Amino acid sequence: MTYYITTAIDYVNSRPHLGTAYEKIAADVIARFHRLIGEDVFFLMGNDEHSLKVEQAASEKGLSPAEHCDEMEAIFRDVWAALNIEFDDFIRTTEDRHKEAVAEILTRIHDNGDVYQDDYEGWYCHGCEAFKNDGDIVEEKCPDHPGRKLAWLKEKNYFVRLSKYGKFLLDLYEKNPEFVQPDVRRNELLELLRSGLRDISISRESANWGIPVPFDSEAVVYVWFDALINYISGTGWPSANNRFDELWPANLHIIGKDITRFHCIIWPAMLKSAGLPLPEKIFGHGFVNMGKDKMSKSAGSSADPKELAGHFGADALRYYLMAEASFGKDLEYGTDRLLVRANADLANGLGNLLSRSISMLVKYRDGVVPEAKGESLVSATIEKAAANYNTHMQGLKLKQGVEAAMTIVARANQLVDEEAPWALAKDPEKAGRLDRVLYDLLESCRCAGVLLAPFMPEKMKGLQEALGIDKSINALRLSDANYGALVVGTQLEKVTPLFPRIEAIKDT
Repeated sequence: MTYYITTAIDYVNSRPHLGTAYEKIAADVIARFHRLIGEDVFFLMGNDEHSLKVEQAASEKGLSPAEHCDEMEAIFRDVWAALNIEFDDFIRTTEDRHKEAVAEILTRIHDNGDVYQDDYEGWYCHGCEAFKNDGDIVEEKCPDHPGRKLAWLKEKNYFVRLSKYGKFLLDLYEKNPEFVQPDVRRNELLELLRSGLRDISISRESANWGIPVPFDSEAVVYVWFDALINYISGTGWPSANNRFDELWPANLHIIGKDITRFHCIIWPAMLKSAGLPLPEKIFGHGFVNMGKDKMSKSAGSSADPKELAGHFGADALRYYLMAEASFGKDLEYGTDRLLVRANADLANGLGNLLSRSISMLVKYRDGVVPEAKGESLVSATIEKAAANYNTHMQGLKLKQGVEAAMTIVARANQLVDEEAPWALAKDPEKAGRLDRVLYDLLESCRCAGVLLAPFMPEKMKGLQEALGIDKSINALRLSDANYGALVVGTQLEKVTPLFPRIEAIKDT
Protein backbone atom coordinates (compact mmCIF):
# COMPACT_ATOMS: atom_id res chain seq x y z
CA MET A 1 0.00 0.00 0.00
CA THR A 2 1.13 3.54 -0.78
CA TYR A 3 0.54 6.16 1.89
CA TYR A 4 -0.60 9.31 0.04
CA ILE A 5 -0.29 12.55 2.00
CA THR A 6 -0.87 16.10 0.77
CA THR A 7 -0.65 19.67 2.02
CA ALA A 8 -2.69 22.64 0.90
CA ILE A 9 -1.18 24.32 -2.13
CA ASP A 10 0.02 27.88 -1.62
CA TYR A 11 -0.83 31.17 -3.25
CA VAL A 12 2.24 32.59 -4.94
CA ASN A 13 1.48 36.26 -4.38
CA SER A 14 4.36 36.42 -1.87
CA ARG A 15 7.10 34.34 -0.26
CA PRO A 16 6.14 31.63 2.23
CA HIS A 17 6.09 32.72 5.87
CA LEU A 18 6.52 30.65 9.01
CA GLY A 19 2.82 29.83 9.23
CA THR A 20 2.99 28.34 5.73
CA ALA A 21 6.16 26.45 6.60
CA TYR A 22 4.59 25.00 9.77
CA GLU A 23 2.09 23.00 7.72
CA LYS A 24 4.71 21.74 5.29
CA ILE A 25 7.11 20.70 8.05
CA ALA A 26 4.33 18.84 9.88
CA ALA A 27 3.36 16.98 6.70
CA ASP A 28 7.01 16.16 6.01
CA VAL A 29 7.37 14.77 9.54
CA ILE A 30 4.28 12.60 9.05
CA ALA A 31 5.50 11.40 5.63
CA ARG A 32 8.92 10.52 7.07
CA PHE A 33 7.30 8.66 9.98
CA HIS A 34 5.30 6.51 7.57
CA ARG A 35 8.53 5.70 5.71
CA LEU A 36 10.05 4.85 9.09
CA ILE A 37 7.34 2.24 9.69
CA GLY A 38 8.04 0.73 6.28
CA GLU A 39 5.28 2.20 4.13
CA ASP A 40 5.68 3.35 0.54
CA VAL A 41 4.93 7.08 0.78
CA PHE A 42 3.84 9.60 -1.85
CA PHE A 43 4.01 13.17 -0.52
CA LEU A 44 2.47 15.93 -2.66
CA MET A 45 2.93 19.68 -2.31
CA GLY A 46 2.44 22.50 -4.77
CA ASN A 47 1.49 26.04 -5.70
CA ASP A 48 -1.93 27.60 -6.30
CA GLU A 49 -1.30 29.88 -9.26
CA HIS A 50 -4.76 31.04 -10.40
CA SER A 51 -6.17 33.97 -8.47
CA LEU A 52 -6.65 37.71 -8.66
CA LYS A 53 -4.01 38.09 -5.94
CA VAL A 54 -1.44 36.33 -8.12
CA GLU A 55 -2.40 38.42 -11.14
CA GLN A 56 -2.04 41.61 -9.10
CA ALA A 57 1.33 40.53 -7.66
CA ALA A 58 2.62 39.85 -11.18
CA SER A 59 1.38 43.23 -12.43
CA GLU A 60 3.16 45.05 -9.60
CA LYS A 61 6.44 43.49 -10.75
CA GLY A 62 5.80 44.17 -14.44
CA LEU A 63 5.55 40.45 -15.20
CA SER A 64 2.91 38.31 -16.83
CA PRO A 65 1.13 35.97 -14.38
CA ALA A 66 2.93 32.98 -15.94
CA GLU A 67 6.36 34.64 -15.56
CA HIS A 68 5.57 35.54 -11.95
CA CYS A 69 4.47 31.97 -11.17
CA ASP A 70 7.67 30.53 -12.65
CA GLU A 71 9.73 32.92 -10.53
CA MET A 72 7.79 32.08 -7.37
CA GLU A 73 8.04 28.34 -7.93
CA ALA A 74 11.82 28.63 -7.67
CA ILE A 75 11.48 30.70 -4.47
CA PHE A 76 9.09 28.23 -2.84
CA ARG A 77 11.21 25.23 -3.77
CA ASP A 78 14.29 26.97 -2.36
CA VAL A 79 12.59 27.63 0.99
CA TRP A 80 11.29 24.06 1.25
CA ALA A 81 14.75 22.67 0.49
CA ALA A 82 16.25 24.94 3.17
CA LEU A 83 13.80 23.42 5.69
CA ASN A 84 14.73 19.81 4.76
CA ILE A 85 11.27 19.15 3.30
CA GLU A 86 11.38 16.19 0.94
CA PHE A 87 8.25 15.89 -1.23
CA ASP A 88 7.73 13.36 -4.01
CA ASP A 89 5.89 15.65 -6.43
CA PHE A 90 5.17 19.35 -6.73
CA ILE A 91 1.96 20.27 -8.52
CA ARG A 92 1.28 23.64 -10.16
CA THR A 93 -2.27 24.56 -11.11
CA THR A 94 -1.05 26.04 -14.39
CA GLU A 95 0.20 22.63 -15.56
CA ASP A 96 -1.63 20.84 -18.37
CA ARG A 97 -2.10 17.74 -16.18
CA HIS A 98 -4.02 19.85 -13.68
CA LYS A 99 -6.12 21.65 -16.27
CA GLU A 100 -7.13 18.29 -17.75
CA ALA A 101 -8.28 16.99 -14.36
CA VAL A 102 -10.24 20.18 -13.60
CA ALA A 103 -12.05 19.99 -16.94
CA GLU A 104 -12.88 16.31 -16.44
CA ILE A 105 -14.25 16.70 -12.90
CA LEU A 106 -16.30 19.79 -13.75
CA THR A 107 -17.70 18.05 -16.81
CA ARG A 108 -18.68 15.05 -14.70
CA ILE A 109 -20.41 17.25 -12.13
CA HIS A 110 -22.20 19.16 -14.92
CA ASP A 111 -23.30 15.93 -16.60
CA ASN A 112 -24.64 14.73 -13.23
CA GLY A 113 -27.04 17.69 -13.24
CA ASP A 114 -25.32 19.49 -10.38
CA VAL A 115 -24.29 22.65 -12.26
CA TYR A 116 -26.55 25.56 -13.22
CA GLN A 117 -26.08 29.21 -14.18
CA ASP A 118 -27.51 32.15 -12.25
CA ASP A 119 -26.82 35.70 -11.14
CA TYR A 120 -24.86 36.05 -7.94
CA GLU A 121 -24.23 39.02 -5.71
CA GLY A 122 -22.63 39.12 -2.33
CA TRP A 123 -19.66 40.15 -0.21
CA TYR A 124 -16.32 38.94 -1.56
CA CYS A 125 -12.96 38.86 0.25
CA HIS A 126 -10.03 39.26 -2.14
CA GLY A 127 -7.68 38.02 0.62
CA CYS A 128 -9.53 34.71 0.95
CA GLU A 129 -10.58 34.62 -2.72
CA ALA A 130 -14.02 33.68 -1.42
CA PHE A 131 -17.57 34.96 -1.05
CA LYS A 132 -18.62 35.41 2.58
CA ASN A 133 -21.86 34.47 4.30
CA ASP A 134 -23.55 37.12 6.44
CA GLY A 135 -22.56 35.24 9.59
CA ASP A 136 -18.88 35.51 8.64
CA ILE A 137 -18.88 39.29 8.23
CA VAL A 138 -17.79 41.75 10.93
CA GLU A 139 -18.50 45.40 10.09
CA GLU A 140 -18.27 44.67 6.36
CA LYS A 141 -14.87 43.05 6.90
CA CYS A 142 -13.57 39.48 6.75
CA PRO A 143 -12.55 38.12 10.18
CA ASP A 144 -9.45 36.54 8.62
CA HIS A 145 -8.44 39.79 6.90
CA PRO A 146 -9.76 42.50 9.25
CA GLY A 147 -7.70 45.21 7.58
CA ARG A 148 -9.58 44.82 4.28
CA LYS A 149 -13.11 45.85 3.44
CA LEU A 150 -15.15 43.30 1.58
CA ALA A 151 -16.21 44.03 -1.99
CA TRP A 152 -19.83 43.71 -3.12
CA LEU A 153 -19.81 41.75 -6.37
CA LYS A 154 -22.58 40.94 -8.79
CA GLU A 155 -22.02 38.68 -11.80
CA LYS A 156 -23.43 35.73 -13.69
CA ASN A 157 -21.81 32.55 -12.43
CA TYR A 158 -22.10 28.80 -12.59
CA PHE A 159 -23.21 27.15 -9.36
CA VAL A 160 -22.85 23.66 -7.91
CA ARG A 161 -25.84 22.25 -6.03
CA LEU A 162 -23.99 21.90 -2.74
CA SER A 163 -27.32 21.99 -0.88
CA LYS A 164 -28.13 18.61 -2.46
CA TYR A 165 -25.30 16.97 -0.51
CA GLY A 166 -26.11 18.12 3.02
CA LYS A 167 -27.56 14.77 4.14
CA PHE A 168 -24.77 12.86 2.43
CA LEU A 169 -22.19 14.86 4.39
CA LEU A 170 -24.01 14.53 7.71
CA ASP A 171 -24.22 10.77 7.20
CA LEU A 172 -20.52 10.72 6.29
CA TYR A 173 -19.54 12.54 9.49
CA GLU A 174 -21.72 10.24 11.59
CA LYS A 175 -20.51 6.98 10.05
CA ASN A 176 -16.86 8.05 9.83
CA PRO A 177 -15.97 10.32 12.76
CA GLU A 178 -12.28 10.07 11.82
CA PHE A 179 -12.93 11.76 8.45
CA VAL A 180 -12.29 15.24 9.90
CA GLN A 181 -9.73 15.72 12.68
CA PRO A 182 -9.17 17.01 15.27
CA ASP A 183 -12.59 16.71 16.91
CA VAL A 184 -12.89 20.48 17.41
CA ARG A 185 -12.80 20.96 13.61
CA ARG A 186 -15.34 18.18 13.09
CA ASN A 187 -17.72 19.73 15.62
CA GLU A 188 -17.45 23.15 13.97
CA LEU A 189 -18.35 21.69 10.60
CA LEU A 190 -21.19 19.58 11.98
CA GLU A 191 -22.76 22.77 13.31
CA LEU A 192 -22.46 24.34 9.88
CA LEU A 193 -23.94 21.29 8.15
CA ARG A 194 -26.90 21.17 10.53
CA SER A 195 -27.69 24.81 9.78
CA GLY A 196 -28.08 23.91 6.09
CA LEU A 197 -25.90 24.36 3.00
CA ARG A 198 -26.28 26.87 0.19
CA ASP A 199 -25.28 26.29 -3.42
CA ILE A 200 -21.86 27.72 -4.25
CA SER A 201 -20.44 29.70 -7.14
CA ILE A 202 -17.76 27.81 -9.06
CA SER A 203 -16.89 30.29 -11.81
CA ARG A 204 -15.92 33.92 -12.21
CA GLU A 205 -17.21 36.04 -15.05
CA SER A 206 -14.87 39.00 -14.56
CA ALA A 207 -11.58 37.08 -14.18
CA ASN A 208 -9.12 36.29 -16.97
CA TRP A 209 -6.32 34.44 -15.20
CA GLY A 210 -7.72 30.97 -14.67
CA ILE A 211 -8.81 27.68 -16.26
CA PRO A 212 -11.69 28.09 -18.75
CA VAL A 213 -14.97 26.43 -17.85
CA PRO A 214 -15.07 23.42 -20.24
CA PHE A 215 -18.62 24.17 -21.42
CA ASP A 216 -18.33 28.00 -21.48
CA SER A 217 -15.14 29.61 -22.75
CA GLU A 218 -16.30 33.04 -21.52
CA ALA A 219 -15.98 32.01 -17.86
CA VAL A 220 -13.07 30.74 -15.77
CA VAL A 221 -13.19 28.19 -12.98
CA TYR A 222 -13.35 29.69 -9.50
CA VAL A 223 -9.91 29.45 -7.88
CA TRP A 224 -11.02 27.32 -4.94
CA PHE A 225 -12.80 24.76 -7.11
CA ASP A 226 -9.69 24.65 -9.31
CA ALA A 227 -7.28 24.32 -6.38
CA LEU A 228 -8.99 21.43 -4.60
CA ILE A 229 -8.59 19.22 -7.64
CA ASN A 230 -4.78 19.28 -7.33
CA TYR A 231 -5.00 16.25 -5.02
CA ILE A 232 -6.42 14.26 -7.93
CA SER A 233 -4.34 15.83 -10.71
CA GLY A 234 -1.21 15.01 -8.67
CA THR A 235 -1.90 11.33 -9.40
CA GLY A 236 -1.84 11.99 -13.15
CA TRP A 237 -5.57 11.33 -13.54
CA PRO A 238 -7.33 11.29 -16.02
CA SER A 239 -4.44 10.77 -18.44
CA ALA A 240 -3.59 7.23 -19.52
CA ASN A 241 -0.29 7.15 -17.62
CA ASN A 242 -1.48 7.83 -14.08
CA ARG A 243 -1.11 6.46 -10.56
CA PHE A 244 -4.72 7.07 -9.55
CA ASP A 245 -5.57 3.49 -8.65
CA GLU A 246 -2.37 3.20 -6.63
CA LEU A 247 -2.68 6.51 -4.76
CA TRP A 248 -6.32 7.49 -4.52
CA PRO A 249 -8.08 7.91 -2.18
CA ALA A 250 -5.51 10.00 -0.34
CA ASN A 251 -4.78 8.81 3.18
CA LEU A 252 -4.40 12.29 4.61
CA HIS A 253 -4.93 15.94 3.63
CA ILE A 254 -3.08 18.35 5.96
CA ILE A 255 -4.67 21.82 5.82
CA GLY A 256 -5.10 24.97 7.93
CA LYS A 257 -8.19 25.33 10.09
CA ASP A 258 -9.33 28.37 8.09
CA ILE A 259 -9.95 26.29 4.94
CA THR A 260 -11.78 23.31 6.43
CA ARG A 261 -15.10 24.32 4.83
CA PHE A 262 -13.61 23.99 1.38
CA HIS A 263 -11.87 20.68 2.09
CA CYS A 264 -14.35 18.98 4.40
CA ILE A 265 -17.65 20.08 2.83
CA ILE A 266 -17.16 21.31 -0.73
CA TRP A 267 -14.42 18.83 -1.72
CA PRO A 268 -16.24 15.64 -0.67
CA ALA A 269 -19.44 16.90 -2.33
CA MET A 270 -17.50 17.54 -5.55
CA LEU A 271 -16.02 14.06 -5.47
CA LYS A 272 -19.37 12.44 -4.73
CA SER A 273 -20.99 14.26 -7.65
CA ALA A 274 -18.10 13.30 -9.96
CA GLY A 275 -18.36 9.64 -8.92
CA LEU A 276 -14.90 9.53 -7.28
CA PRO A 277 -13.86 8.13 -3.87
CA LEU A 278 -13.35 10.47 -0.94
CA PRO A 279 -10.05 10.96 0.92
CA GLU A 280 -9.68 8.96 4.12
CA LYS A 281 -8.87 11.78 6.54
CA ILE A 282 -8.57 15.58 6.60
CA PHE A 283 -6.67 17.24 9.45
CA GLY A 284 -7.14 20.96 10.10
CA HIS A 285 -4.15 22.25 12.06
CA GLY A 286 -3.99 25.46 14.07
CA PHE A 287 -2.32 28.77 13.25
CA VAL A 288 1.14 30.02 14.09
CA ASN A 289 0.40 33.26 15.92
CA MET A 290 2.54 36.27 16.77
CA GLY A 291 0.95 37.57 19.93
CA LYS A 292 -2.79 37.36 19.39
CA ASP A 293 -2.60 37.62 15.61
CA LYS A 294 -2.46 34.86 13.02
CA MET A 295 0.84 34.99 11.18
CA SER A 296 0.08 36.71 7.88
CA LYS A 297 1.96 38.72 5.29
CA SER A 298 -1.09 40.88 4.58
CA ALA A 299 -1.50 41.67 8.28
CA GLY A 300 2.18 42.57 8.60
CA SER A 301 2.85 39.82 11.15
CA SER A 302 5.11 37.11 9.81
CA ALA A 303 8.55 35.55 10.07
CA ASP A 304 10.78 34.30 7.30
CA PRO A 305 11.38 30.56 7.80
CA LYS A 306 14.50 30.50 5.66
CA GLU A 307 16.11 33.26 7.73
CA LEU A 308 15.22 31.45 10.96
CA ALA A 309 16.64 28.20 9.58
CA GLY A 310 19.81 30.04 8.67
CA HIS A 311 20.29 31.24 12.25
CA PHE A 312 18.98 28.32 14.32
CA GLY A 313 19.41 25.49 11.83
CA ALA A 314 16.58 23.92 9.86
CA ASP A 315 16.25 20.92 12.15
CA ALA A 316 16.19 23.00 15.33
CA LEU A 317 13.40 25.08 13.78
CA ARG A 318 11.52 21.92 12.77
CA TYR A 319 11.92 20.51 16.28
CA TYR A 320 10.63 23.68 17.92
CA LEU A 321 7.55 23.92 15.71
CA MET A 322 6.57 20.31 16.34
CA ALA A 323 7.45 20.21 20.06
CA GLU A 324 6.06 23.55 21.18
CA ALA A 325 2.30 22.97 20.77
CA SER A 326 -0.01 20.02 20.21
CA PHE A 327 -0.71 19.50 16.53
CA GLY A 328 -4.17 20.87 15.86
CA LYS A 329 -3.89 23.75 18.33
CA ASP A 330 -2.50 27.23 17.71
CA LEU A 331 1.20 27.83 18.37
CA GLU A 332 2.34 31.11 19.93
CA TYR A 333 5.59 31.84 18.13
CA GLY A 334 8.54 33.57 19.75
CA THR A 335 12.27 33.37 19.05
CA ASP A 336 12.82 33.28 22.82
CA ARG A 337 11.03 29.93 22.97
CA LEU A 338 12.83 28.74 19.85
CA LEU A 339 16.13 29.64 21.52
CA VAL A 340 15.19 27.72 24.68
CA ARG A 341 14.25 24.63 22.67
CA ALA A 342 17.41 24.80 20.56
CA ASN A 343 19.76 25.24 23.51
CA ALA A 344 18.06 23.34 26.34
CA ASP A 345 16.55 20.36 24.53
CA LEU A 346 19.05 19.98 21.71
CA ALA A 347 22.42 21.54 22.58
CA ASN A 348 22.39 20.74 26.32
CA GLY A 349 20.18 17.67 26.05
CA LEU A 350 20.66 15.39 23.06
CA GLY A 351 23.76 17.07 21.60
CA ASN A 352 25.68 17.11 24.87
CA LEU A 353 24.67 13.52 25.61
CA LEU A 354 26.13 12.35 22.31
CA SER A 355 29.32 14.40 22.71
CA ARG A 356 30.15 13.30 26.23
CA SER A 357 29.16 9.69 25.64
CA ILE A 358 31.59 9.40 22.73
CA SER A 359 34.24 11.46 24.56
CA MET A 360 34.10 9.09 27.55
CA LEU A 361 34.26 6.11 25.19
CA VAL A 362 37.39 7.55 23.58
CA LYS A 363 38.95 8.40 26.96
CA TYR A 364 38.15 5.18 28.77
CA ARG A 365 37.93 2.57 25.96
CA ASP A 366 40.04 4.07 23.17
CA GLY A 367 36.84 4.73 21.22
CA VAL A 368 35.88 1.06 20.88
CA VAL A 369 32.26 0.14 21.68
CA PRO A 370 32.54 -2.37 24.56
CA GLU A 371 30.64 -5.54 25.17
CA ALA A 372 28.13 -4.89 27.93
CA LYS A 373 27.22 -7.76 30.24
CA GLY A 374 24.34 -7.93 32.64
CA GLU A 375 20.98 -6.21 32.57
CA SER A 376 20.66 -2.96 30.62
CA LEU A 377 19.91 0.19 32.57
CA VAL A 378 17.98 1.85 29.71
CA SER A 379 16.40 -0.87 27.56
CA ALA A 380 13.02 -0.67 29.35
CA THR A 381 12.91 3.09 28.82
CA ILE A 382 13.76 2.70 25.14
CA GLU A 383 11.17 -0.01 24.59
CA LYS A 384 8.43 2.02 26.27
CA ALA A 385 9.44 5.19 24.42
CA ALA A 386 9.33 3.49 21.02
CA ALA A 387 5.90 2.01 21.70
CA ASN A 388 4.47 5.32 22.93
CA TYR A 389 6.08 7.16 20.02
CA ASN A 390 4.47 4.81 17.50
CA THR A 391 1.04 5.23 19.09
CA HIS A 392 1.30 9.00 19.22
CA MET A 393 2.61 9.39 15.69
CA GLN A 394 -0.07 7.11 14.26
CA GLY A 395 -2.61 9.38 15.95
CA LEU A 396 -0.99 12.57 14.54
CA LYS A 397 0.07 13.62 18.04
CA LEU A 398 3.39 15.00 16.90
CA LYS A 399 4.31 16.90 20.06
CA GLN A 400 3.72 13.79 22.12
CA GLY A 401 5.81 11.81 19.64
CA VAL A 402 8.73 14.17 20.24
CA GLU A 403 8.25 13.93 23.99
CA ALA A 404 8.26 10.12 23.87
CA ALA A 405 11.58 10.13 22.02
CA MET A 406 13.09 12.64 24.42
CA THR A 407 12.33 10.44 27.44
CA ILE A 408 15.26 8.32 26.24
CA VAL A 409 17.55 11.36 26.31
CA ALA A 410 16.32 12.35 29.76
CA ARG A 411 16.91 8.86 31.15
CA ALA A 412 20.40 8.67 29.65
CA ASN A 413 21.42 12.04 31.09
CA GLN A 414 20.03 10.90 34.43
CA LEU A 415 22.13 7.74 34.13
CA VAL A 416 25.31 9.80 33.75
CA ASP A 417 24.53 11.60 37.02
CA GLU A 418 23.65 8.35 38.81
CA GLU A 419 26.59 6.27 37.64
CA ALA A 420 29.35 8.91 37.33
CA PRO A 421 31.40 7.08 34.66
CA TRP A 422 34.50 9.15 35.52
CA ALA A 423 34.39 7.64 38.99
CA LEU A 424 33.83 4.11 37.68
CA ALA A 425 36.86 4.53 35.43
CA LYS A 426 39.10 4.98 38.47
CA ASP A 427 38.24 1.56 39.91
CA PRO A 428 39.48 -1.47 37.85
CA GLU A 429 36.98 -3.69 39.65
CA LYS A 430 34.15 -1.64 38.15
CA ALA A 431 35.31 -1.98 34.54
CA GLY A 432 32.30 -4.15 33.68
CA ARG A 433 29.92 -1.59 35.13
CA LEU A 434 31.61 1.16 33.09
CA ASP A 435 31.24 -0.93 29.92
CA ARG A 436 27.55 -1.33 30.68
CA VAL A 437 27.03 2.41 31.25
CA LEU A 438 28.98 3.45 28.15
CA TYR A 439 27.10 1.02 25.92
CA ASP A 440 23.74 2.10 27.34
CA LEU A 441 24.54 5.77 26.79
CA LEU A 442 25.53 5.20 23.17
CA GLU A 443 22.47 3.03 22.54
CA SER A 444 20.27 5.73 24.03
CA CYS A 445 21.67 8.24 21.57
CA ARG A 446 21.21 5.86 18.66
CA CYS A 447 17.63 4.85 19.48
CA ALA A 448 16.53 8.41 20.24
CA GLY A 449 18.06 9.41 16.91
CA VAL A 450 15.94 6.86 15.06
CA LEU A 451 12.73 8.17 16.62
CA LEU A 452 13.69 11.80 16.03
CA ALA A 453 14.75 11.25 12.41
CA PRO A 454 11.38 12.39 10.94
CA PHE A 455 11.67 15.63 12.91
CA MET A 456 15.37 16.35 12.35
CA PRO A 457 16.52 14.31 9.35
CA GLU A 458 19.79 16.14 8.70
CA LYS A 459 21.00 16.18 12.30
CA MET A 460 19.91 12.60 13.00
CA LYS A 461 21.85 11.46 9.95
CA GLY A 462 24.87 13.14 11.56
CA LEU A 463 24.11 11.39 14.85
CA GLN A 464 23.97 7.96 13.19
CA GLU A 465 27.24 8.64 11.37
CA ALA A 466 28.88 9.69 14.65
CA LEU A 467 27.95 6.25 15.98
CA GLY A 468 29.55 4.51 13.01
CA ILE A 469 26.28 3.69 11.24
CA ASP A 470 26.41 4.01 7.46
CA LYS A 471 22.72 4.02 6.59
CA SER A 472 20.54 6.42 4.62
CA ILE A 473 18.15 8.34 6.86
CA ASN A 474 15.27 7.19 4.63
CA ALA A 475 16.37 3.57 5.09
CA LEU A 476 15.91 3.71 8.86
CA ARG A 477 12.98 1.71 10.23
CA LEU A 478 11.20 1.88 13.55
CA SER A 479 12.66 -1.54 14.40
CA ASP A 480 16.08 0.13 14.34
CA ALA A 481 15.06 1.74 17.64
CA ASN A 482 15.14 -1.67 19.32
CA TYR A 483 17.80 -1.82 22.02
CA GLY A 484 21.04 -3.67 21.31
CA ALA A 485 21.79 -3.01 17.64
CA LEU A 486 24.97 -0.99 18.23
CA VAL A 487 27.79 -3.26 17.08
CA VAL A 488 30.36 -4.16 19.70
CA GLY A 489 33.87 -3.33 18.53
CA THR A 490 32.84 -0.32 16.42
CA GLN A 491 35.57 2.31 16.46
CA LEU A 492 34.29 5.83 17.19
CA GLU A 493 36.03 9.19 17.14
CA LYS A 494 35.31 12.43 18.98
CA VAL A 495 32.71 14.53 17.18
CA THR A 496 32.05 18.22 16.76
CA PRO A 497 28.93 19.36 18.65
CA LEU A 498 25.77 18.18 16.90
CA PHE A 499 23.86 21.23 18.14
CA PRO A 500 26.17 24.14 18.95
CA ARG A 501 24.71 26.65 21.40
CA ILE A 502 22.93 29.49 19.61
CA GLU A 503 22.93 33.20 20.42
CA ALA A 504 19.65 35.07 20.73
CA ILE A 505 18.26 37.18 17.91
CA LYS A 506 15.44 39.68 17.94
CA ASP A 507 11.98 38.42 16.92
CA THR A 508 11.73 38.46 13.13
